[in-house]
Amino acid sequence: MRRFLLAGIAVFLSAFGANAGTLDTLSQHGTLRIGYVVDEAPFSSIKPDAKPTGYAIDLCGKVAEEVEHAIPQLKREYVEMTLANGFDAIKDGQVDLLCGAITVNLERRKLVDFSQPIFLTGASALLRRDSPDYLQTLFLDEPAVRSVSQRTASTSIIGVRANTTTDAILREARSIEASNTRIADFDTHEDGLKALEEHKIDAYFGDRVLLMNLAKRARDPSSLEVGDRLFTHEPYAIALRRDDADFRLLVDRALTDFYLSDDFLPLLETYFGSEAPMLHTQIMMEHVP
Repeated sequence: MRRFLLAGIAVFLSAFGANAGTLDTLSQHGTLRIGYVVDEAPFSSIKPDAKPTGYAIDLCGKVAEEVEHAIPQLKREYVEMTLANGFDAIKDGQVDLLCGAITVNLERRKLVDFSQPIFLTGASALLRRDSPDYLQTLFLDEPAVRSVSQRTASTSIIGVRANTTTDAILREARSIEASNTRIADFDTHEDGLKALEEHKIDAYFGDRVLLMNLAKRARDPSSLEVGDRLFTHEPYAIALRRDDADFRLLVDRALTDFYLSDDFLPLLETYFGSEAPMLHTQIMMEHVP
């Protein structure tokens, strides 16, 4: 009987721990673990011997400040993640927030929950000015169109970062439409940029806002052009644990309060320059409850 009683207590304590909210866990650990994805400037990136920086990192910092109001003396720990392991890290409790250019979709929501959106963009391509004409016709509103053979078009190589939503969409499109176009996966955007500059690929596919920042880091930015046609809808948000409405409410409240503050537009200007006023209007109209 005593053995059954002890077993029952153990099961109860286990269930209680599994159902403990994020705020309860943070109170016990005293540390907010902020996961971030590198190589996603201007949303999240890091330089050697430096702290992570970026638009999404700063917004996660605003969330951390809100949590600190509830849990004084809370410490922050930044944990480098990848898109391949970041969502499992949230699900398994290894990190509490995942920050970066994180697209919300139904497949990812099987593992994690998301805050209200922090940004909206879409997929396009980074091209060389001598990339095949059919690619310029596809991605640019006003390309310099010249005749191009179907054989030339069908043997191109398009690069994309592995394990991204754009990677999945590109491969799905290729499976639907018969084509000899090859897809090359890269571990980082920098690797894709290098391959494009060295003529190993003909275009690099990704979210337009990331490609614009990537082009600025090219050896010769004037030799590249970013597509102005968007082929997907990519809302970015902060990933967090599923089934914790209280913590998500805290995160959304922190974001909304910051969006409504006088400090939000200057932050946008820091990372997006002249596009900041338009982005400010878009976020205020679409993402503030």
